[in-house]
Amino acid sequence: MSRVTVDRAQTSAHRRSWEDLPDEARTAVEAVTGRIRCSTPVIAGFSAHLAEIIDVGAERLFVKGLRAGDPEVWSQQREAELGRYVHPIGPQVRWHLTAGGWDLVVFDYIPGHFADYRSDADLAETAAAMTALGRLRCPQQQRLQDAVHRWGSYLTDTDDVLRFGGDALLHTDWNYSNVLITDGDARLVDWPWATRGAPWIDPCCWIVWLVFAGRTPAEAEQWAARVPAWHAATDRDLEVFATALAAEWTSTAHRNPNEWTYSLRDAARQWMTYRWAPESDRPLNPAAHRWHY
Repeated sequence: MSRVTVDRAQTSAHRRSWEDLPDEARTAVEAVTGRIRCSTPVIAGFSAHLAEIIDVGAERLFVKGLRAGDPEVWSQQREAELGRYVHPIGPQVRWHLTAGGWDLVVFDYIPGHFADYRSDADLAETAAAMTALGRLRCPQQQRLQDAVHRWGSYLTDTDDVLRFGGDALLHTDWNYSNVLITDGDARLVDWPWATRGAPWIDPCCWIVWLVFAGRTPAEAEQWAARVPAWHAATDRDLEVFATALAAEWTSTAHRNPNEWTYSLRDAARQWMTYRWAPESDRPLNPAAHRWHY
């Protein structure tokens, strides 16, 4: 299996360019944005069939799309609905359109670079954004996944499952390409996996990506500890959630076998093993088990 590197972005095999869209879809977008002078593809993201930066002269915008009949089209509606709650931590949603067999969401464009989880500066900005997200009130009427249901299916003890419950708004998908580092802060994009649950879950989800990036579990937990919500979790909470998260990534790798999911599965298992080890036996620098993205 080839090694995953930072220079290789995750991209859907179904990705299409702006020019590939039917005329009806492009016309519908230009009816609200104005004439599009040029477009630039964004080379990142597993799910989107379209991801383009469009230049309309006065401003640049970002368009994300799926074919209207795709089973994952619900994710477009989720992002469009959440946009008004998560701005300015996330991008402002401008329009949500369906035309020409495509479901399209137009966002404000956020200039910046994908977070590099090998960079302490980018990690600090990401932790600050996660902290800011933790201060948002979770919209009660918004349809979201529920943490008890999402991760509880991987456990058998009801008491342990209930540990995941809560009213926090969680992003949960801390893929480095979902964190845009701007001049002043980090902004969070790609919200389909937003979940309602215990506030300490987001730092836990982040840990898997940090281990994947080459951080040891001990280092990853030190960064997670910069997020106040992390300190609300007990050791038992972390042990149980690490188990459920490793099971989720194992399931994901089984459904979608590729080098990314295998590496993330193994990173999640590495954190789970670290969490369940007696504290005196936890390795501080297991370099032989590092993963690189």
